Amino acid sequence: MDLIETLRTTGAVREFTTDPVPDEVVARILDTARFAPSGANAQAWHVVLIKDADTRTRLRDLYLPGWRDYLAMGAAGLRPWAPGNDVDIEAEAMAAASDELLAAAGQGFAADLDRVPVLLVMFADLRALAAVDRDLDRYSFAGGASVYPFAWSILLAARAEGLGGVLTTMLIRQEESVKAMLGAPDHWALAAAIALGHPVRQLRRLRRQPVASFATVDRVDGPGVGGAGAGSTV
Repeated sequence: MDLIETLRTTGAVREFTTDPVPDEVVARILDTARFAPSGANAQAWHVVLIKDADTRTRLRDLYLPGWRDYLAMGAAGLRPWAPGNDVDIEAEAMAAASDELLAAAGQGFAADLDRVPVLLVMFADLRALAAVDRDLDRYSFAGGASVYPFAWSILLAARAEGLGGVLTTMLIRQEESVKAMLGAPDHWALAAAIALGHPVRQLRRLRRQPVASFATVDRVDGPGVGGAGAGSTV
């Protein structure tokens, strides 16, 4: 598949057929993804391929509470867990979740997490991350630059194999339980879970904001790259 087409058509896929994905395909995806860039070429990631049915079920059960909270905050008009949120208002939104919302949280991708064809859990070795924003008076995210390109490369490599997938960070809400379950050492952090499989529907046209809406010249308030009307949402 052409690289540009791959980049423009790799969207989040959460619905999969029941067709299995052979282990050799998973290995080939990871073999390609390992060439992702990382600070000092530390490659500070570790992936666990979850095949055991009981472990999958336990991971799904850990996933669901966070998903319910996510939907509850979204229904209250909040961006879930945004750094600037008032935590008391978040708590009120979660406590006020309707029965209908709670029922909806137990359906779809979250409820089927244990049945996705491929379930990967990705860890990051904190000792190997150059988190240059560690000491700033805000939450740190720079260390992720040495981890998440690998996750994105997994999704791109899967797309090239005719598969679809999605990266989710919801299990991080239950990091200690997941680490204990999978035998991760203390200096590792849970970075993501990635689900892969044969998509029920293959995405062909993704919608994104045009370039000029997020790229400017010389200053944040400078003119848009390519002009005010550059690009499109397609």
